[in-house]
Amino acid sequence: MKVILAENIASLGRIGDVVKVAPGYARNYLVPKGIAMPATEKNVRDLDHKKRVLAQKREKMRLQMLSVAEKLNQVKVVLRRKVAEEDRLFGSVTAGDLGKALEDQGFTVDRKDIRLAQPIKQLGEFAVSIRVDADVSAEFKVVVEKEE
Repeated sequence: MKVILAENIASLGRIGDVVKVAPGYARNYLVPKGIAMPATEKNVRDLDHKKRVLAQKREKMRLQMLSVAEKLNQVKVVLRRKVAEEDRLFGSVTAGDLGKALEDQGFTVDRKDIRLAQPIKQLGEFAVSIRVDADVSAEFKVVVEKEE
C-alpha cells in the first residue's frame, strides 16, 4: 500500500514522501495516528500543489535573505572599549555585543547566528561572519577602537 508521510520517520522517509508499506502497518498504525495518509490521486495532487507553493515561498524568502546579506556586507560596526597595556581590552567583544551593535543599526539578528570563533580581545579591524538563513551568510566588519 502506498502512503504519503505527514511526519519524518527515520526508517521510511521524510514529510511528503510517497512510500510503499505493508497494508496492515498503514491501516493499523500510520493512518490512525496521523503519521501518514493514503496516496490517492487527490492526495498526491494536493501534495504536489503544496510542494510547488512551498517552493515558491522558499525562493521568495531566499531572495529577501540575499538582499539582507548584501546590506550586511556593507555594514561596519565601530566599538570603543577600555584598554590595558599593550592595547589589550579589559573585557572582550562577544557575539552578544555585536548583536546589540547590529540591532542599533537596524538589523534584527540572533547572537547565535553570529559566527565568532573566539571573543575579540584586542584593538583592530576584524571580519565577522553571520548566518542570515540556512544557506545564506554574510560578513561584516568590526572595528575595535580605544576609548578615550
